[in-house]
Amino acid sequence: MTVANMVEARCCFKLLYAIVVVLLLHMSSPCIGCSERDRQALLALKQGLVGDDGDRLLSWGREAQNKNCCQWDGVYCNNQTGHVVKLDLGEQYLQGKISPKLIHLQHLEYLDLSYNNFSGSKIPDFIGSLSNLIYLNLSRANFGGQIPNQLGNLTHLQYLDLSFNGYQENSFHAKNLNWLPNLSGLKHLDLCYSTLSDVVGWLEAVNMLPKLRNLILRGCNLPPPVISSVSVMNSSKSLVHVDLSSNNLNSSIFQWLSSTHTNLVDLDLSWNNFSSIPYDVFENMSSLAHLSLYYSQLEGWIPNSFAKLCRLRELDLWGNSLSGQLSDFVETLECAQMTLESLDISYNPNISGSLPDLTNFVSLKYLRLWSNNLSGRIPESIGQMSKLETIWFEGNSLEGVISETHFSKLSKLSYLSLSSNSLLLNFSLDWIPPFQLRYIDLKSCKMLSFPKWLQTQKNYTWLDISDAGISDTVPSWFWDLPQKLEFMDISHNQMRGTVGNIRLEFAPRLDLSWNQLEGPIPSILSEVSALDLSHNNFSGEASFLCASKDSNLTFLNLSSNHVSGELPDCWIHFKQLVFLDLSNNYLFGKIPTSMGYLFSIETLRLSNNRFVGELPSKLKNCRKLTLFDLGENNLSCSIPEWLGASLPNLAILILRGNQFYRSIPPQLCHLTRVQILDLSMNNISGTIPKCLNNLIFLAQKGNSSPTIEHWYMIPREGRVGWGYVDEASLTWKGVRSKYQRTLGLVKSIDLSSNKLIGEIPSEITDLVGLVSLNLSRNQLTGQIPPRIGMMQELDSLDLSRNQINGRIPNSLSRIPRIGYLDLSENNLSGKIPIGTQLQSFGPSSYGGNPLLCGLPLLRTCDEEEKGPRQTVLVNQDDKDGLISQGFYISLGLGFVVGFWGVFGTLLFNRSCRYTYFNFWTCFTDWLYVKAEIIRQRMPNAR
Repeated sequence: MTVANMVEARCCFKLLYAIVVVLLLHMSSPCIGCSERDRQALLALKQGLVGDDGDRLLSWGREAQNKNCCQWDGVYCNNQTGHVVKLDLGEQYLQGKISPKLIHLQHLEYLDLSYNNFSGSKIPDFIGSLSNLIYLNLSRANFGGQIPNQLGNLTHLQYLDLSFNGYQENSFHAKNLNWLPNLSGLKHLDLCYSTLSDVVGWLEAVNMLPKLRNLILRGCNLPPPVISSVSVMNSSKSLVHVDLSSNNLNSSIFQWLSSTHTNLVDLDLSWNNFSSIPYDVFENMSSLAHLSLYYSQLEGWIPNSFAKLCRLRELDLWGNSLSGQLSDFVETLECAQMTLESLDISYNPNISGSLPDLTNFVSLKYLRLWSNNLSGRIPESIGQMSKLETIWFEGNSLEGVISETHFSKLSKLSYLSLSSNSLLLNFSLDWIPPFQLRYIDLKSCKMLSFPKWLQTQKNYTWLDISDAGISDTVPSWFWDLPQKLEFMDISHNQMRGTVGNIRLEFAPRLDLSWNQLEGPIPSILSEVSALDLSHNNFSGEASFLCASKDSNLTFLNLSSNHVSGELPDCWIHFKQLVFLDLSNNYLFGKIPTSMGYLFSIETLRLSNNRFVGELPSKLKNCRKLTLFDLGENNLSCSIPEWLGASLPNLAILILRGNQFYRSIPPQLCHLTRVQILDLSMNNISGTIPKCLNNLIFLAQKGNSSPTIEHWYMIPREGRVGWGYVDEASLTWKGVRSKYQRTLGLVKSIDLSSNKLIGEIPSEITDLVGLVSLNLSRNQLTGQIPPRIGMMQELDSLDLSRNQINGRIPNSLSRIPRIGYLDLSENNLSGKIPIGTQLQSFGPSSYGGNPLLCGLPLLRTCDEEEKGPRQTVLVNQDDKDGLISQGFYISLGLGFVVGFWGVFGTLLFNRSCRYTYFNFWTCFTDWLYVKAEIIRQRMPNAR
């Protein structure tokens, strides 16, 4: 080849190389600009939408530098054509309406509008015109109304997610799924929590999707399917993942599942109503790896149908009523010894027996057996299961000693719960565990001393060693708590010492109550969300409360300590506070006005201190208040009217043991939800309001819950995550007692030890739900209301030490449940009504009533009641319908007719007169003879 030819060839090669490079650069570079039609459609979409901060779609603009819509956030184009093919606006928290111009994006294949807020509007019908869509995700977007049938036009669709929609009362629903079979290429269908209760043929529609792999219909209120041979034959054989949980389905669904779905890997049937499982239902599901049947109403013997699930990795059966020996059940899982990673059969109270050796389950990571009926010892061999990450044995009857051997090879252990058993933890003082726990629950497990091994644990977020019998000094190193701690409970022990400096990141909930801790209150109020230091020996001035500014504290219990001084007026910084208990301390002075800023407060206890003065009127702003206890202080004022007018949720009001005076304001009758009203031991005068029958809750029998529970939001977490149960101290049957577990059943009015006058209003008998009524130690007069027998729920009635007169109403004997009665020291008269209940009380219940007679008193009514009874009857003429003026007239007429009926006959009829006198002559002769015979037989007659 000549040199010229070589140069020419080299030039051609360079030219060809340049052309290839340009072409490659052109093919790999992004498109220069998007289609103008698509850009206008996107701008119209933006115009109808707005983000929560106004700039979510800021990159979508009309300016020259923003004209290329392919560079906008969430927009993806085809590099060759410039058409928009993907629009991803998920999790943008957008609001507004979807523009109809969206249909101009005819090349769109992928649309994600999930996690936005469309305020209950319907899914636009025109979505069905985006005929090239392959992926459509409209989940958690607050759509409402009916699912449009036009979705059936999306014949290329492979992924459809409409889950978690429905806005307030505008439910997200479908009347039929007739459009679904048109989506023949669909692989993923998620209608979770859509209302499908009217879709009778839902199973037939699903069966006509030949490529469907994932079916998620959780919480759809599905009607029970009608299984036919046709539906079984036509069913999809491609299903891998099926979730039909929370639908109240019955066992008929197993026939559909067991016939053809041999490729199933994940099956969730929890929260249904099966009662039993067919023994062969899982026989052909050899690929099944995850099976959830929790809370499915399963009863009886643990089924053997799991025996052939050799690939099973997760089995969840908690919350049923299964029974049998745990060891027998473990044997049925022998085929899955190599694969099983998670086993949960918790909360089946009839599963019993001892814990078997599980070391053959070499892959087991999560073992949850809480709240069963297991007994015996935990085998030491569990320490050899090196893959275990979770041990949850809470709430059984396990016993014995737990030592280091039980944990020797558990280096991966993260969650440990042995609480509420009869276990003794006995570790050597120098033991260093092989694990780093995140969750430690050892409540009620006994420990010989403070667990020193906790010093090695740096990552736990949950610690509960309450009620562990620890009688020891808390070491100083313990207060160097993990920064990510969320919960700690060391209560109900006998721990001593002071609380060190605590620095925390996640505002945890700390419970240090019922110990012997002392010293000043730790300055951690701004670092915790809940703090319980009650029943300790903490001391110091209450001024420490002002050290916290803008606290996120929701729960504060400092009761039963030695906190003293005046309460500081800084409660404006505690607006999140739901529970506050400062009772049983040495606080004095006036109640701070700033407590009126506790807008979230539901329980407020300030009892058994030395507060004086009036109640600040700003407390009327605490409209969520449910329990208000100011008992045993020195407060001195009239009962404020706003207590009844401004606190609509008040259920328990305790003003006992103060110096409140004047009359009971009628506004208290507005407390329609009150169930405990205790105004005892004050200086209240006047009469009992007749309007008490407006207390609606006390006028209703029964209660829905034995406890009064509160659930509230944790500010930093933004969800309902914590709660507490109210308690109250009451005088019941003459004894002061504390109620918590049954407080919700207590309905009580206590107005005792005041200066009340007048009669007991008859309207009080309308409170038919009342369980305890105490009006003792007042100056009440008049009679016991005759209709008191209407109060059938009464268990305790104390009217003693008043000036009540008249008879005890007969209706009182017809109250079946009354267990305590004191009517002593009154002016009651007459006979105690006969009844099983009234005669069961001792004489002391009726003592101090001189004119009262009958059992159980020794005073009989034969001689002592004649005079008084006539007097009582005369005084009660206006009440007794039998003793009337007509009664006396008929009595006189009867005497006249009777007298002349006998005397007139003897006077005018000779035969009757002779017979009558002859009878009496013979009778006197016979009587004389008998008397003489008896006299002659007596010894002294000689």
